[in-house]
Amino acid sequence: MVALDASALIAFLLREPGHERVLFRLGAACISSVNVVEVLFRLLREGVDIDDSSREIARLGIEAVALEPGAVGDVVRLVAETRPAGLSLGDCACLALAKTRNIPAMTADRAWSKLDVGVEVELIR
Repeated sequence: MVALDASALIAFLLREPGHERVLFRLGAACISSVNVVEVLFRLLREGVDIDDSSREIARLGIEAVALEPGAVGDVVRLVAETRPAGLSLGDCACLALAKTRNIPAMTADRAWSKLDVGVEVELIR
């Protein structure tokens, strides 16, 4: 199992470099609902229809995980802790999900590889 960052799912959907690595992990992937919003917003900016995008993501069978009240504190702590590395709220939502489930987080963001937040990071490129 792996927690997908928005950057990983976007790379897969737009067939960007590294999308093959995401494809390999899709069968056992989850994603924070916060990251789904990020993905849909990015696709909207690219001119892709939101309804089509939502259906495509649903067809992939990725478990979308709502940000639970207990995880909010984890996200906020991670935002504060990773501020020097420039991580976003969505990045921290992904890391919090991975930490809660004790699974790796998959991303295209190389800055994550330098983090020490108790989460294994898989880079797609």
